[in-house]
Amino acid sequence: MNPNELLKRYAAGETNFVGINLRGVNLFNADLIGITLTGADLNGANLIFAFLSRAHLRKANLIRAKLDGANLNQANLTAANLHNADLHGASLQGADLRSADITLANLLDANLIDADLRGTNLSGANLTGACLRGANFREEKRIYTANLIGANLHKADLRGANLTGANLAKVDLSGANLTEATLREADLSGANLAGAKLGNAYLSDANLSGANLAGAYMRSIKLERANLADADLRNVDLRDSLLTDAKMSRAKMSRANVSRARLIKVDLSRVDFREANLSEAELIEAYLARADFSGADLRKANFARAELSSANLMGAELEGATMPDGSIHD
Repeated sequence: MNPNELLKRYAAGETNFVGINLRGVNLFNADLIGITLTGADLNGANLIFAFLSRAHLRKANLIRAKLDGANLNQANLTAANLHNADLHGASLQGADLRSADITLANLLDANLIDADLRGTNLSGANLTGACLRGANFREEKRIYTANLIGANLHKADLRGANLTGANLAKVDLSGANLTEATLREADLSGANLAGAKLGNAYLSDANLSGANLAGAYMRSIKLERANLADADLRNVDLRDSLLTDAKMSRAKMSRANVSRARLIKVDLSRVDFREANLSEAELIEAYLARADFSGADLRKANFARAELSSANLMGAELEGATMPDGSIHD
């Protein structure tokens, strides 16, 4: 069907165009609000600045489609194929993208507020500057497992997003805003979170092994049982955070601010804490074999029953600290 016929029939009140062939058509700035294009072939179509809010695009073929600046708010794109599509500046607020293929797509500065991204494959997608506040990536019994391997989420806005169980291994989240986001059981191994904002985020049971978190803001974060082995946590702000039972062996934490954090029963073997601030931190029963605290602020820290015998405390401030035997350091 040619675009003129489609627009004419739509203007006459027809909205059902299931399975239609619109491959490569030019629908620039077209008003197609609420149209049903389920299973339609829109491969390479020009939909720049098109109005497609509440459109039904389930299982539609949108490979290489041009959707720059398009309005897809509340659209149904479940199981749609958007591989290599251009969605630069598009608005997908409240859209249903469950199980959609968005691999290698360009979502630069896109609006994905409150979008449903469960089971969506975003591998290699460019989400630089995208707004994903309140977006749902939550894994449900492995039926919907969001895949963002290799995605670029540099400076993306993910405040309050639900990324439970999401695969974010090696993803670029540098400078991203993940304030109050839920990342329980998420795989962030090798991810780049340098300078990210993670205040009040939930990362219990998450895998952050080898992740780059240098300079990240992580105040009041929940990291119980998380794996942070070999992670780069230099200059991070972890004040008032909860890290009970976390695995942090060999992590780099020089100049980190861990004041008042709870590090109970944490494996901190071989961690580099040089010049870090651990004042008033709770390290009860922590394992600190070969940890380096040289020049660190350990005032009023609690090391009760901790394994501290082989740690380096040269130049550390220990005034008021509770030592492993229960004594208070002068």
